[in-house]
Amino acid sequence: MKELSLHILDLAQNSIVAGAKLIEIEVAESKKNDSLTILIRDDGKGMAADFAKTVTSPFSTTRTTRKVGLGIPLFEERAEMTGGRLSIRSEPGKGTELFAEFGLSHVDRVPMGDLAGTAFLLMNSNPQLDFRLLVRVDEDEFMFDTRQIREALGAEIPLNSPEVAAWMMESLKEGIESLHGGM
Repeated sequence: MKELSLHILDLAQNSIVAGAKLIEIEVAESKKNDSLTILIRDDGKGMAADFAKTVTSPFSTTRTTRKVGLGIPLFEERAEMTGGRLSIRSEPGKGTELFAEFGLSHVDRVPMGDLAGTAFLLMNSNPQLDFRLLVRVDEDEFMFDTRQIREALGAEIPLNSPEVAAWMMESLKEGIESLHGGM
């Protein structure tokens, strides 16, 4: 994967497969600390401690269609290549939290890519789930929470109806770009 947003998409898919009803994605850029952090938290089924310790191995997967899982190991490698790190906390029945830190200006940090498009794809493809996206650049932040939209619209209007979807995409793009002209 050539963009961090694609890693986020892949990792959020893991949360969806794990039965999450709420997926929280936080992306924070600190020029002062020269860091970029990505946090993905879900309320899915979680992992047993022994399995959670092995998920950074490409030969650790719950998939039955293949014996290799590369999403988390590649994400960890991307972080470590920039002097960063990856950590995972998970508890069965309570969910999983994945945290990665990258060197912001490091030459080996891959670009963020289309974070707004990734968030929109997740939200529009899974309208039954809730997502909370928080993007922070130094002291400025943008937050988008489907629970708030759902509350404002009521139960009769789905999040993936054409008018709502168009508004969501535009809001995500404008909100993220307003922080510094895009990530």
